[in-house]
Amino acid sequence: MKITVDSADPASKKTDALCGISDSFSGIDPAVDAAVRELAGEIKESPKRVSRTSTMGMIPARMIMLTGLGRSDAESDAIRLAAGRIAREARDLNLKNFAIILPERPTMDAALIASCVVEGAKLALYEFDEFRGDKAGKEPSLAIMTSGKTDIKKAVSDAEKVADAVTYTRSLANLPPNECSPDTLVAHARRLCAGTNLRCEILGRRRLEKEGFGGIAAVGRESKSDPRLIILRYTGADKDQKPVAIVGKAVTFDSGGISLKHSEKMNEMKFDKCGGCAVLGIMKAVESLGLRVNVVGVIPAVENMPGGDSYRPGDIIRLYSGKTAEILNTDAEGRLILADALAYAEKRYSPSEIIDLATLTGACIVALGANVAGIISNDDLLAGRMEESSRRTMEHIWRLPLNDDYMEMIKSDVADMRNMGVGRVAGTIAAAAFLRNAIRDTPWAHLDIAGVAWTQTGTKHRSYNPEGATGFGVRLLVDHLSHV
Repeated sequence: MKITVDSADPASKKTDALCGISDSFSGIDPAVDAAVRELAGEIKESPKRVSRTSTMGMIPARMIMLTGLGRSDAESDAIRLAAGRIAREARDLNLKNFAIILPERPTMDAALIASCVVEGAKLALYEFDEFRGDKAGKEPSLAIMTSGKTDIKKAVSDAEKVADAVTYTRSLANLPPNECSPDTLVAHARRLCAGTNLRCEILGRRRLEKEGFGGIAAVGRESKSDPRLIILRYTGADKDQKPVAIVGKAVTFDSGGISLKHSEKMNEMKFDKCGGCAVLGIMKAVESLGLRVNVVGVIPAVENMPGGDSYRPGDIIRLYSGKTAEILNTDAEGRLILADALAYAEKRYSPSEIIDLATLTGACIVALGANVAGIISNDDLLAGRMEESSRRTMEHIWRLPLNDDYMEMIKSDVADMRNMGVGRVAGTIAAAAFLRNAIRDTPWAHLDIAGVAWTQTGTKHRSYNPEGATGFGVRLLVDHLSHV
């Protein structure tokens, strides 16, 4: 989607559709005031409706479209949703271009409003059509109409870069398992780094086994696709400044291993790589934005398959941290590969903080539904800053506790710990307790994105989140890194 900024009088704009959000059409032109008032009446009754009418040649625009803000948890997200509705309507009408007049909101400056419009419109028009014969048509171009009192060009450019990183993440996460192995993610990581300020390092099967990555090696052992550890480094600040480490689980397909999953919705297990895909998207955004921070992205990439050489319930494996884990269920594989990656990130890079993203537990969906990610942390300050970013981006998170009682749940009689808690009790927290054992004293936050990484039953409809992978975590973490 091509996006431009135009400070001309909206009434003189030649476009297929001149669009407004809420009361942004106020006083645009006497010739169309009556038509705008009629549309305003319609959206007052149905705020999430996009109403339109012909201009009958009274102004250069062919038609006028108007939508309301509706009800949302935050005004910023209401604008994203409204812009998304308008963009979808423009596409469905096969328009070549459309223009959105920036609304004025007393609690928001023009740059923030413009960012929300860009994010809402670009993300709403995303379609995963790589394997479809009826590919999506050309996206309409968007002109953002502004009064010119505030320079919004940088805000628009930055919002485009973040939205591009989200759609990049979605496209990777949506790839089917026969088209996305750990080596596929390696190839994407290398392409992402080419000609940029990103550096890439890949650890293969032999090195993983030799250097003691027992979790990654065990989970990926039976697949024909070898396990990989992908490391991306971005240097945007002084080299002596400690980096922030971002770790993402990438199970390119999760059959459950010997503890085979039920067949229902097993096709959705291609989304078990969403955490790792989000890390790639975050690194893309951080580099393109030129953030003044050092970041390390670590992605353990495996495929979890059953077979004659699979790891088994009852096995005891030694993790990278040196601790041993008793395996009770091979479908609790994400915590094994994450534990290795977390311990490695802390030992090698001595980061200022570590944040991991993982589609880790169905229990998180039971606890929080399909619209809120769980966050568990050993550091109140880090958790608080993550919650602030959540409020700004409206990628919702909710903090869950982790105390010594929960740590007791994963103690094993035959090893240092076990990879399952006690029955169905506090499943999300038990998984986080396992991860906590991989961290020494670095501030750490774990995001369980099992419910929010892709649209599923119970997901709240958002105009800017089409079916499939959502790219959750990219906007959240980029905002967090922007405020480190």
